[in-house]
Amino acid sequence: MKIVISAGPTREAIDPVRFITNRSTGRMGYAIAQAAHDLHYDVTLVSGPVNIAAPAGVKIVNVESAAEMAAAMKQAAETADVIIMSAAVADYRPRQYSASKIKKNDDDLTIELERTEDILLSLGKTKKTGQILVGFAAETDDLLQNAQSKLERKNLDYIAANIVGVPGRGFGAENNAITLIGRNGFLQELPLKSKLEIAREMLEIILKKP
Repeated sequence: MKIVISAGPTREAIDPVRFITNRSTGRMGYAIAQAAHDLHYDVTLVSGPVNIAAPAGVKIVNVESAAEMAAAMKQAAETADVIIMSAAVADYRPRQYSASKIKKNDDDLTIELERTEDILLSLGKTKKTGQILVGFAAETDDLLQNAQSKLERKNLDYIAANIVGVPGRGFGAENNAITLIGRNGFLQELPLKSKLEIAREMLEIILKKP
């Protein structure tokens, strides 16, 4: 079985020095890759820029921008049995890139942003029969409602929903707590524990392992 996982943030360049990014560290995605490798699956990890060593035995594809991640995920998805999209992909990028560093002056600076491709939506549209597609929803409020909507809108099989901004869990933390939502009313709470333990429990459910 081949499992493809995305992890980490993306960086959307403003100029050669500056970029737009987010707080994702990639720890959750890397934990899922480690857990899948421990189960002896063929694992490909598509990773944005992070400061984590890739698990031994895992094929890693390094990307930087949302566009690069979209291309890598689409290619890897062609032969994947399971796709887990845990990366925090930028929703917007600068409409124009400055090839030279933007100089500081006394004026305000306005940067026009444009939407990036919704990779999970694209993967949902091209999902093959029997392929399992899993997304993540990081929310500050209305967690279950927003996650359920995303599950249905993007043609997912499961979505891992978690509240962000809570100390000790989520972005940058060693631990996490998620609610795993599936089709036909499936809902399973995975309480606070290490991200590797959460990853193992997620895979047991997604892959129906006893």
